[in-house]
Amino acid sequence: MTNLEKYNQIFIDIFDVKEEELGDNFTKAEVEDWDSVRQMNILSQFEETFDVILDPEDMMTFKSYNAGKKILAKNNIAL
Repeated sequence: MTNLEKYNQIFIDIFDVKEEELGDNFTKAEVEDWDSVRQMNILSQFEETFDVILDPEDMMTFKSYNAGKKILAKNNIAL
């Protein structure tokens, strides 16, 4: 499984969505089910899946599917 597939699977599992739904419009503002609990679940899955430790700034700026990609890229995880 590629890193992008792993990344997408995290969102698919947590939000119970199809991969086609992920993209530019998958944001905290647009996704009704995106609450603080799900956000923390996603971040903990990032850390576990990609063996990284996210800093508090990353956690605060994580508000979209695309922002997560940038956070992982900042931590040298290529998607």
